[in-house]
Amino acid sequence: MEQSLFTAIAYAILSLSAITVYGITLNGLVIKIVARVHGRHGPPVWQRFLDIIKNYGRRRSVAHGVMFFMGPIFRLAGGIGTYLFIPAILGSAIFSNFSFSGDLLLVMYFIFFGQLGMALGAGESGHPYSPIGVSRGLSQMTAFELPFALSVIALAVQYDTFSITEIVMAQQGGILNWTLFTNPLAVGAGLFAMLGMNMHSPFDIVIAPQEIPIGPPTEFHSQYLGMLQTNRGLFTAAKLVLFMNLYFGGATNFLELIIKTFFIYMINVAVGVAFPRFKTEQSIRFFLKVPLLIAIAAILFVSLT
Repeated sequence: MEQSLFTAIAYAILSLSAITVYGITLNGLVIKIVARVHGRHGPPVWQRFLDIIKNYGRRRSVAHGVMFFMGPIFRLAGGIGTYLFIPAILGSAIFSNFSFSGDLLLVMYFIFFGQLGMALGAGESGHPYSPIGVSRGLSQMTAFELPFALSVIALAVQYDTFSITEIVMAQQGGILNWTLFTNPLAVGAGLFAMLGMNMHSPFDIVIAPQEIPIGPPTEFHSQYLGMLQTNRGLFTAAKLVLFMNLYFGGATNFLELIIKTFFIYMINVAVGVAFPRFKTEQSIRFFLKVPLLIAIAAILFVSLT
């Protein structure tokens, strides 16, 4: 039986709320893990929630222009749009979201949408460091999107569809049906791109910890910073669900979703604590070499099989 529009919207809000809470919790847990690796105790896992609540309760009186304040809104809209067109749990009435109305190309557009919106917003601040962050971010985004796009094309050729739901369904029936085993080259290229998307070290050139004392945490205060912190949890979880669906067979229940996305995210964490940050040109050269070659090989692989 088809859901009514009201029911679909209610389920989408519930699904969005659950994945946002999970994403924020995951970010807090990762900060704790990284701190322990560094030999520190680290903040409590729930500190992220306290920070968000505090920032939403504050007000801002400084104005930089309309587009500056639209940046966080575009960023959050990109995270929401990315998640709402992905089936988080296969066959679930609540967590299937609006996946029936979108496909992989639409989701990729929303991934771009938030980052481009933030670039336009930061550019209106007038701060000299903003163009540095924008140029770094867009340059790295262009570089890692190439292998990711080719990886997606390889999957579209392999499964003969751009529908994420159909790609997940094609991987059911056993672990050996996962894309991880049927097309490991496409998975390798996608995971390399994921390192750049999540901006952990060595690809954190946009945030540049201990180098540039400016950026969203200092320019966007109060509710705008709370909006960015909320999106950080939501967008992280949305991307993890996307990669789980494309490469690791998707999920049929919420526990499976948590386990798979947690271990996928640990790839970023393990690389981040082991490698120092790249320079901008090093990051771009890296994505245009090994991951890009692997992605091209993935397309050749599915074309010849």
